[in-house]
Order: sequence, then C-alpha cells, then structure tokens
Amino acid sequence: MHEAAIKTIHVSYLWLMPAMPLLGFLINGILGKKLEQKLGRWVVHSTAIGAVAVSFVVACITFASNIAHPHAVLVTRLWDWIAFPGAAHTLHVDLAFASDRLTSVMLMVVTGVGLLIHIFSTGYMASEDHYGYWRFFAFMNLFMFAMLTLVLGDSILLMFVGWEGVGLCSYLLIGYYYQDREKAAAGMKAFVVNRIGDFGFIVGFSLLLWSLVGTWDQVSGLYHYQAAFSPTLTFRNIDALMADATFRNAFLAKHVLGVPVVTLIGILLFVGATGKSAQIPLYVWLPDAMAGPTPVSALIHAATMVTAGVYMIARLNFIYAYSPAAMTVVAVVGGLTALYAATIGLFQTDIKKVLAYSTISQLGYMFIGVGVGAFSAGIMHLMTHAFFKATLFLGAGSVIIGMHHRQDMKDLGGLKGLMKSTFWTFLFATFAISGIPGTAGFFSKDEILWKAFDTNNLLIPGWIVWLLGFIGAGFTVFYMFRLVFQTFYGEPRADEHTLEHVHEDWRMTSVLWVLGILSLIGGYVGVSKSLGGSNRFEHYLEPVFERSAAQIHFLSEEGGHGFMHSMGGEYTLMGLTLLLIAVAIWLAWKIYYNKYRTPEQEAEMYGKGLHRLVFNKYYIDEIYFKFVVNPLLAFTRACKWFDHWVVDGAVNGAAWLTKFFAWLDGGIDAVFVDGLVNLSAHATLGLGRQFRKLQAGRIQQYIVVLATGLSILVIVAFLLK
Repeated sequence: MHEAAIKTIHVSYLWLMPAMPLLGFLINGILGKKLEQKLGRWVVHSTAIGAVAVSFVVACITFASNIAHPHAVLVTRLWDWIAFPGAAHTLHVDLAFASDRLTSVMLMVVTGVGLLIHIFSTGYMASEDHYGYWRFFAFMNLFMFAMLTLVLGDSILLMFVGWEGVGLCSYLLIGYYYQDREKAAAGMKAFVVNRIGDFGFIVGFSLLLWSLVGTWDQVSGLYHYQAAFSPTLTFRNIDALMADATFRNAFLAKHVLGVPVVTLIGILLFVGATGKSAQIPLYVWLPDAMAGPTPVSALIHAATMVTAGVYMIARLNFIYAYSPAAMTVVAVVGGLTALYAATIGLFQTDIKKVLAYSTISQLGYMFIGVGVGAFSAGIMHLMTHAFFKATLFLGAGSVIIGMHHRQDMKDLGGLKGLMKSTFWTFLFATFAISGIPGTAGFFSKDEILWKAFDTNNLLIPGWIVWLLGFIGAGFTVFYMFRLVFQTFYGEPRADEHTLEHVHEDWRMTSVLWVLGILSLIGGYVGVSKSLGGSNRFEHYLEPVFERSAAQIHFLSEEGGHGFMHSMGGEYTLMGLTLLLIAVAIWLAWKIYYNKYRTPEQEAEMYGKGLHRLVFNKYYIDEIYFKFVVNPLLAFTRACKWFDHWVVDGAVNGAAWLTKFFAWLDGGIDAVFVDGLVNLSAHATLGLGRQFRKLQAGRIQQYIVVLATGLSILVIVAFLLK
C-alpha cells in the first residue's frame, strides 16, 4: 500500500468473529455432554453452527466495509498486550484485530466454507456415539477461533497465536478417534512435524524484529539503534516502514553471516509455511491427517490450516518483494511440491489419500503464485481451491457414509446412479481442479502458470517453474478422472448388503450442491484481460499489493522480450495446457472408464518398479523414520540412559554415601561417644547407690563403722612398728 493507504479506521465488531466460535467451544466443551443428554444433539450442533454463522455475518459486514474503503485498514483494538520499555526504543504490541481487502477475502473463505462444513458434519457425525458428538463440535469451533485469530491478527505475534492454535486443533481433530492407536499417532505426527516448521517461523519473525530495531556493525562489534524508527510487529506499521526510502535502504543493506537479512527472514518464515501448508520437506503429516473424520479433512485441507502459509507470505508481500532469492525458494519448492505430490496421487487407492496428495499439489500452485510475485493469483487459487477441494472431500465423505465407511476403490464403483447428487457435485469439482475452461480452477491456475512463465523476478528462468506446474497439471487431471471413473463408473464392487443400504443425507448433499456450484462459477470474479475480463479479483486486492507489484517485474509488462512474453504467448501456453488436459482425460478414460484396475494390474501396465516406488510414496516416510526418527529415538534413549545411570546415578550415589556415613557416624556416636558417657553415668549411679548405703542416717551404724575403722587403724599401726 502507498503511504496514503495506511489509513486506519477503528471499528468495534472485528473481535466478534473469533469470539463467537470461542464461545461455542466453551459452551459445548463445558456443558455439551449434559446438554446432549438432557436436550438432544440439536443443541450441540445448533450452538456450534450458530457461532460460525454469526462470524460469517460479521465477515460479510467487514467485506462490505473493505469494499467501501479500499485504502484503509479496519482495526478493533482490545487492550495493551505487550510493552517493553527500553533506553532507545519501546516495543508496544496491542491485542488488536485488523482487516484490509486481503484479510476480507480470507474471512469470507474461512467463515463461509467453514459454516458449510459445520452443517455437513451434522449428517456425517449423526451416528457418532462413542467419542462424543459434543466433543467433535467443540473442537471444530476451537479450530475456527484459532484460524480467525491467525487471519485477523493485527501483528505477526497475534498471527503466531492463531498459527499455534490451528496446530493444536489439528492434533485434537486428526486424533479424534483417540482410542485407535494408529489414528492417535497421526494426530501426534501432525503436531510434531508442525513444531519443526514453527521453529523456523519463530526465528524468522525474531530476526525481523531485530532488523527493525537497528543494525550490527561487524567492524566495531557494536549494535547501532536507528533512532528515527521504532521496532514494531504490527503488519501495517512494518508496511509503512518499508515505504520509507531511508529505512528501506538501511534495512536492505543489513546482512547476517554475509546473507541479506531480508532473504534470511523470507526463507525462515517460509520454513514455517512448509509445515503448516505441507510443502517439501514437511508435507508428510498431511496424508495421515485423513485419520480424523472427513469433515475435519475438508476443514483443514480446504479452508483453514493448510492455507495459513500462503496467506502469511501474501500478508508479508512487502518483505518478500525485496528478496528475489527468497521468492525463488518459495516458487521452486512450490513447483517441485506440485509435481511431486501429483505423481503420488496417480496410484493411491484410498479416495481420501488421493485427495490428500491433491491438496499438497494444489498448495504448491499457490506457492508458485506468491513466489513469482503474482500474489493476487495465488490468493485467488486459494479461494477457488477452497470451493472445489471442500466439495471433493465432502463428496468423499458422502461416499464413505453411504457405503458404510468403505473408502478403498476396490470396494466402490458403480455409484453414479446410486448417489446422484454426490456424483454430479464431485464431477463439477473434478472439472474445476483439472482446469476445464470456464470452471473456477481454470481461471486461477492458468493465471499462476502464465505469471510463472512470464516472471523476471527469480534467480532462475520462469519457464522452469512453469514447466513443473505444467506437468503437474497433467498428472492432476489424470489421477482425478481415474478417481471419478474408479469410484462412480463401472460395475459396483461392494457386497449386496452394502449396496442395498446405499443412501445420501440431505444435510450433506445440500452443502455439496452449494460448493459444487461455486466450483463451477467461483472463478468468474477473476477473468483475466486476455480472456476478455478485467480481473476484478486482482483489482480488488490491488491496494494491498500495488507497491510490491511495482517492485516485481513481469516481462510482458516491460515490452519486447519476444512473442512468448506477449499476449500471443499467453494464448499459446493456454492452448498447450488445454491440449494437456484433453490428453490426460482421454488417457484416464481409455484406461479406467468402466474398467477397475487393481494395483497389481496397474503395476503390470506401468512397470512394477515404478509402480512400487510411487505407490509407496517414494519411501519418504521410511527414509525419515530410518535417518531422522530412529536416530532421534536412539539419541533420546541414550539421554535416558545417561540420565538414569550417570545423572541419577551420581545423585543417588551421593545420597547413598550420605546415608552410609550418616549411619556410620550414628553408630560411632551411639556405641563409643554415647557408650562412654552412659558408662560414666551408670558407674556414678552404681557407686552412688553403694555409698548411699553408708549414709543411712543410723547413729548406731556410724559408731560401729567408726569403731571398726579405728580398730583397723590401731592394728595396722601396731603391725607397722
């Protein structure tokens, strides 16, 4: 934003968006079990849905306000949160929520899709008796609270509170079936892997704060404060600082260990994003997230947690725009992830696992978008992905419930006529994710691929990133139509009892139709100029990204550079993509239409070695377990041994020696010291008793003794003469 764009409008209602789901969580978490027992389940899900519905209404109001005030940030300040007074500067962070046009898009996606998933859950979880209906909706509301805190946080510190909150909620919801050891372990895996990424996030924003305060003089070894600039963690204040040429030049000149600090910050924050948004190398938790109930998969994979990393980079566009190196890392990792995950989806047989690797791949496209500087395109794909991926996951959930919890393709097939609403909406979403012209995915994905090819802001040619995304797009079309054909076409492969009870729940199908239609038409808000539109979505976000856009160069905007960087080149690339889509659909139809292919048959078709490698996900989990988990466990066991035998041994040995010497000292004291004292006392008492007999008080006895003594003395004296 320009300096004029940092206008702040104080409003009083933003806090309601995260507060309402938090209230729903508290009501269901504390009273839900009793309310469910006494009044019925309708109270539990009505509380949860009502809380998110209020958040959605407030999000709509916020969206309207952001439309009316394009160059303003809406702020609701609650109270002073953190204040560190210093000699040169004072760091002050408010507990405040803020919304600009980027935030408003995220709010509509999170609350809108989140609300639909809550409604869908009432049908999906209707038969839940063992693990707690109330507990599920309590955790779902807590997830919404954490995600809305992340999105609305006025500072990177409050964003981090929400960032950690969604990590906690993923652990609670993925491990919802906690008595199943494998599913509980999946929740733990998600939690631990995200902690690794979060370490990078913490170091990144700590380095950002350090950089905003001053600079380290490597010659003098002193740290110099910049008196003109105060440290801050508030997004709009950092944006304003970056708009100041004096500050920006000083900031960009800073280095740590010979590396520009802006590059280190961008890469470290992206490490956090690879955890939350499941990119190479920290993507391994997301496929196991399928262990939770399917609505959880839809919430995590479509609208909330996994989009956090993309949103964070877009939010900090004013940092990334000044580091081509960091943006190259983001774009290349995104491109590699998009291709890599798409290949794994080719041979998966569990319908949810196919969609899980699809999510990882689609997130890669979003990172390509923000990595090449096409922030609006990346966010648009985030939005369209929320529509079609929520449809796909919830459609899979409808299949699972209708087929009595069967989700392997070997048990499916022939569902087109048995589950019509699920089939059609699933097909709409498949068209969208495949990029069929006119669908939501077509407008967002093609824009990303074109911007990747056309970029001049990376350290490598843009066509390399484009090629990764282009090939990944072909694989995406193939595995998605393979999934459709293997699930809905051909002869039913389930047993007769299951087929007799196949059904659809209206609470689930109504949500599927809403999302399915959005999967078809949701992209028309961003029709590009090359297709005759004005790209209203990009125009809407322009106030947020305009200065970054000015910093980032695209070849077509500079003129020249050949046909491939003109509008004609864009049409050429679009034509290649459409040709690729057509070929992929034809191949999927040729191989899988009305023909179920077992993994063994696929191995024969594609080659046993290749199939085994891809089917087993390149053995990455096994490699991590062997070279990371096992050594770490061995190290912890060594630490335990050292603690038990060395640390505890030394402490326990010292305690034993102390006790021994205390016993020995006690023995010496009791036998010798006390013995001698007691012996003297006893001797004195004994002598006293004997002498007491001589002092009986009888005169006659005294005279006899005196006479006897005198007689003895006389006799002795006589004898001694």
